[in-house]
Amino acid sequence: MNSVFNEHPSRRINDNFIEKSVSEALASFNGNREEADIPNTGIGAFRFMLESNKGKSMLEFQELMTVFQLLHWNGSLKAMRERQCSRQEVLAHYSHRALDDDMRTHMAMDWANREHELPGIISRELATAEQELEEARLAGKELRFHKEKKDILVLALGQLGPKHTTNC
Repeated sequence: MNSVFNEHPSRRINDNFIEKSVSEALASFNGNREEADIPNTGIGAFRFMLESNKGKSMLEFQELMTVFQLLHWNGSLKAMRERQCSRQEVLAHYSHRALDDDMRTHMAMDWANREHELPGIISRELATAEQELEEARLAGKELRFHKEKKDILVLALGQLGPKHTTNC
């Protein structure tokens, strides 16, 4: 049912939707109008992402936002910023990539590497992810981001071998 609703032509990103969404974001974060036009601000990045996805359905945009939430959580966006990648470059690269097994595996490898540096980090992060997933479920919120986090962490434990998977 949600897919049918989100794919309806009236649920496509258009100029009116962008203006309304940016205005609501500005109001929520007590931002000023100029922030929306500066790509280096959070609101400006939000506007840029909406503008870049004009014509797409809400479902498509929601999946893209999940990808970016995961990249932020995983530390990939920070690493790209440190390599001097612009928001536009990052968006251009990831807006055409689906959240697939390859992306999950890559993120899981990042977490497996962190586990070697900080033993126990995956178990702690997994406990947090499971708690956030349950809280979101009980609050009736979108679950995809939390579920994907959990799946990536479980995959990372699997990459580390049986010694690590029995500890959870």
